[in-house]
Amino acid sequence: MTVGNRRRQPSLAQLRAFAAVAEHLHFRDAAAAIGMSQPALSGAVSALEETLGVTLLERTTRKVLLSPAGEQLAVRAKAVLAEVGALMEEADALRAPFTGALRLGVIPTVAPYLLPTVLRLVHDRYPHLDLQVHEEQTANLLDGLAGGRLDLLLLAVPLAVPGVTELPLFDEDFVLVTPLDHPLGGREGIPREALRELNLLLLDEGHCLRDQALDICREAGRAGVPATTTAAGLSTLVQLVAGGLGVTLLPRTAVDVETTRSSRLLTGVFADPAPTRRIALAMRTGAARASEYGQLAAALREALRDLPVRTVGH
Repeated sequence: MTVGNRRRQPSLAQLRAFAAVAEHLHFRDAAAAIGMSQPALSGAVSALEETLGVTLLERTTRKVLLSPAGEQLAVRAKAVLAEVGALMEEADALRAPFTGALRLGVIPTVAPYLLPTVLRLVHDRYPHLDLQVHEEQTANLLDGLAGGRLDLLLLAVPLAVPGVTELPLFDEDFVLVTPLDHPLGGREGIPREALRELNLLLLDEGHCLRDQALDICREAGRAGVPATTTAAGLSTLVQLVAGGLGVTLLPRTAVDVETTRSSRLLTGVFADPAPTRRIALAMRTGAARASEYGQLAAALREALRDLPVRTVGH
């Protein structure tokens, strides 16, 4: 259908004028109710009748009556105006900070340890925010952010991805988790160079924590992949350590949760500067809710102070 053949559409002003007349059955009262002059109101109703091709009102010298068509279409007009009002109210709510849906992506090596704090903060401070959490590996999270499936990410940085802005939250040290009989178990001041000779167990490929562990090993002067045994999650990794298959690195936020599941584990602390990772929020550069995300990052830094981390950022 070409533009020239399209049927004209009634305007909202015309529908409001007609709905007011249908309610008051009096032009002067209807005009006063919607803040419109009487001639303008009469003209709007006439224009609506012309657009629809039906007579809506029966005008006499003394009163205004709805035609049969007017009675039927008045119900529809009111429904349309009600839906428009609901749309405007919803838009107003979405413009308000910390309302509506927020789709948060989180990496598996962060989710179990930080989500309790995040969820408590949102529940207490932002009760009208509909937080929707998605736990995925970093590559999938970044795809979701770029494609609009996710709004905000909680993950390890730096990402060095164009179009993504990072909001740093904190740095945390890695600790060495060993079996009970390991010579480094429970020690403090472990030199990084010790990682050159250890049977270090890693997460499966795709986990950023695996890549971080390999980077730490390379910095310590170790070449190649430390061990062939891998695990899909930190819980399994720690159980492999408890079973004597090797040692592993855990971020400090995971230590209390993971090591208390077995009595056959010890943790060792590295000498300064200890290997660390940085956790941040990440958003699309220029996101419409950028200011809101910045406020959320600041609130999270404050809420995370009770954890064994060093908050960073502004």
